[in-house]
Amino acid sequence: MSDKGKSEDSSHTSLNFIEEIIESDISNNKNDGRIHTRFPPEPNGYLHIGHAKSICLNFGIAERYNGKCNLRFDDTNPTTESTEYVDSIKEDVGWLGFDWEGREYYASDYFDKLYDYAVYLIKKGKAYVCEMSMEDIANNRGTPTRPGKESPWRNSSVEENLELFTKMREGEFPNGSKVLRAKIDMASPNMHLRDPVLYRIMHTSHHRTAGKWCIYPMYDWAHGQSDYIERITHSVCTLEFEVHRPLYDWFLDALDIFENRPRQIEFARLNLTYTVMSKRKLLELVSSKIVSGWDDPRMPTISGLRRRGYTPASIRMFSEKVGVAKRENIIDMALLEHCCREDLNKIASRAMVVMNPVKLIINNYPDDTTEEVAGKVNPEDPETMMRIIPFTKTLYIERDDFMEDPPKKFFRLSPGKEVRLKYAYIIKCESVVKDPETGEITEIHCTYDPDSRSGQDRSNKKVKGTIQWVSIEHAVKAEARLYDRLFLKENPSDVEEGKDFKDNINPESLKIVECYGEPSINDFKTGSKVQFERNGYYVVDKDSTEERLVFNRTVTLRDSWAKVLKNMEKKA
Repeated sequence: MSDKGKSEDSSHTSLNFIEEIIESDISNNKNDGRIHTRFPPEPNGYLHIGHAKSICLNFGIAERYNGKCNLRFDDTNPTTESTEYVDSIKEDVGWLGFDWEGREYYASDYFDKLYDYAVYLIKKGKAYVCEMSMEDIANNRGTPTRPGKESPWRNSSVEENLELFTKMREGEFPNGSKVLRAKIDMASPNMHLRDPVLYRIMHTSHHRTAGKWCIYPMYDWAHGQSDYIERITHSVCTLEFEVHRPLYDWFLDALDIFENRPRQIEFARLNLTYTVMSKRKLLELVSSKIVSGWDDPRMPTISGLRRRGYTPASIRMFSEKVGVAKRENIIDMALLEHCCREDLNKIASRAMVVMNPVKLIINNYPDDTTEEVAGKVNPEDPETMMRIIPFTKTLYIERDDFMEDPPKKFFRLSPGKEVRLKYAYIIKCESVVKDPETGEITEIHCTYDPDSRSGQDRSNKKVKGTIQWVSIEHAVKAEARLYDRLFLKENPSDVEEGKDFKDNINPESLKIVECYGEPSINDFKTGSKVQFERNGYYVVDKDSTEERLVFNRTVTLRDSWAKVLKNMEKKA
């Protein structure tokens, strides 16, 4: 293999089937050993986690083989596209950590060239103007076992087709009155080869070309030719384009493009449990206001994952673990959550935050004393700083950390039992106060051992339980948005007849609670990642104000997937 294209990533040892193809092409000096990929989104919606996998794959291949990767917007349908989507896509790709190094292109950049290519096909007798409606074209296409019917205009002369196509471009015909079709084979077992439409009339302004054009190329026509124009070597697509590949190659052949031509390769798209990936369905969730927008933290969009607190590193890790497959499969959401925990554990600051508070009073602690205890900002960071936490007589603890009549192996607080207040002292529960009407515990009264301060413990006591707390006097009130999976079923699209995928919406996918945190949470800014100790990972939301912090729960601390991965490694 030439050094020009060989991977420099020594940690990446096993090759997936796409890399095997690429390494073979490099060995054979195909395309002069160049590797040039592209990520080609349509700017008609926000990118989701499936697109993130494709981004990581295409840019990752370019990085691994010292090649290039373009960012190209396949903007061939002006009725659904906008600069809003273009801007969001650029933000998402950049946020994931990839740089297209100025190679930002648009299919609309090539409209003139694509038109010339179409004229070339007409002159070769391989394309014709058809006056059938799109509905009639579909009805006459036949079935995989029954040939389609040829268009009455299929055998029009080259001169007549050139004249009509010119008039189509000049805007002389109304929408839907004519199309340009490729002349291939109406009896082909591949339905995509049955005289596909290349151009349709659309008197619609384009987000980049404005009113210059009133005919627009179909995606299949623009795709391969745009790849060729950009000198793409490997056109990596998702599996649904496998049946389109013969058409991709037919166009290149018909245009007499045989040197330095791109090769289309398909891989299985990403399907994730408890979510949907269809742009149509995601748009439906937004338009029906089931979610607050494209960046709602319950959405699988990259902007939604970013707002929820997922990190670029965690998504890249997830894409690497998922790998590249040839067959469709569904990936467990738990794997994505595991990757997020792995990264957040290394980078997130820590803080004690009480979500469901009950008042705790230390009877023998001085009334007007505020003591400072210290905790590490991040114990996973060897260079971490310490944070100062005020400790007083009256605290909040989690209501779940106390039980009046506990079962065996309950190692938290209960009457007559001792626990450690994290970073502080060992306390013992002496009594409780209850609401006379409801019977709910309103106060827990304890005593503390002055010799048991954490880090200076002279008590020689050993306790099994440690609980978190917040000084009531210094507590910072905040809002916590507890996000969960948006759907109840693993495959929300698998619905009974007469049902809709939205019938599987989880009514508990968002709970909003008031919580109380230690003073250090006031230092967090929008986007800051934090672990609420013994609770989960959170991020400061953009809805936060100077008066009130808002935290989105990213993931809980539970991680069943870690055990699964460990078992997989043992078997391997």
